[in-house]
Amino acid sequence: MTKYFNLNAAGSSIKCKLCANDPRAVRNLVVYGHGFGGHKDNHAAERFAETLLSKRKDAALLTFDLPAHGDDVKKRLTLGDCDAYLREVLAYAQAELHPAAVFGYGTSFGGFLFLKYLAEHGNPFRRLALRCPAVDIYESLTTKILTPKDAEALRKGRDAELGFDRKVRVNQAFFDELRIVDLFAHDYLDYADDLLILQGTADEIVSYDAVSRFADQNCIELIPFDRADHRFHDPAKMGAAIAEIMKFFAPAFQ
Repeated sequence: MTKYFNLNAAGSSIKCKLCANDPRAVRNLVVYGHGFGGHKDNHAAERFAETLLSKRKDAALLTFDLPAHGDDVKKRLTLGDCDAYLREVLAYAQAELHPAAVFGYGTSFGGFLFLKYLAEHGNPFRRLALRCPAVDIYESLTTKILTPKDAEALRKGRDAELGFDRKVRVNQAFFDELRIVDLFAHDYLDYADDLLILQGTADEIVSYDAVSRFADQNCIELIPFDRADHRFHDPAKMGAAIAEIMKFFAPAFQ
């Protein structure tokens, strides 16, 4: 079953979606973090949920709209709101669903936010899979997504609207926040055995070389997908990625 609900916390109403065979009997919970400009109903999360629930009757997938994404009412994106949303979603999961184990699956910007959370708060996940994580999000946004028109608006103190499925409003303060967040400056070695990265070699948004360097620096297993783009549009490649994530999670399922 699929349940939509609002989590009223952190001064916000966080729009959440729970996919579960039985919400009253969740032992293994996967918290999904979508990418920049995405939303809780994105196809990648839905396809992963289908596989997860078919393999594990006691599992569930919990996803939510990041601030200023999807149906969220925030007008402008900030990293502080992102951190607060993730913190409150994790707290809700423990208090209301009582899972024996919590896993994470983050893509692109969601992967960046999960890694940032680990660096600042410790690791809340039994295991964490990251597909095309934006390990250098400032570089990705400013060189791949930000247009000259957007850059000019920011320079003049106006907001810019960026993104894919839904445009996300940002200001210069957001980019100033991003500039000082350096995931490469953090040590993830203590978490390395519980992290997995999947990265397309033809990713047009997140540099394969940057992700590979991040994985090598922290001794994290990296699975490359030949010619896969940022969104893994090829259904076969997406299916293979899901299979690798399930294989990675399986030994830690309770």
